[in-house]
Amino acid sequence: MLSHKKPDSVINVKVEFGEGEGKVPLDNIAKRVKAYKPKERVTYKMIKEYIEAKYGFKVHTAYIAEVKRELGLPMYDAPNAVGELKKPRKHPTAEKVEAIKEALKHFKII
Repeated sequence: MLSHKKPDSVINVKVEFGEGEGKVPLDNIAKRVKAYKPKERVTYKMIKEYIEAKYGFKVHTAYIAEVKRELGLPMYDAPNAVGELKKPRKHPTAEKVEAIKEALKHFKII
């Protein structure tokens, strides 16, 4: 339950940024921010564009998912996933499988 009760106590914190005693230096914060760069998430769209540019043919996202599933790579939960498929999955050709694997290597996923 939510309550409208007032807090028992409050702690006020004052932080000063800059140079000098008792201040938090901005240079250290900037260095930490530069060092912290999360790895860019590779999307199926990026993989599809890479394959089309390099090999000259298009691949369906289902083929990319099938190859990732075969390799045991982590898959993200799709918000539109269905419990049971209406049609059986189509398997990509050997040529497309190799192109997808090469693209995954290019993006350092495998």
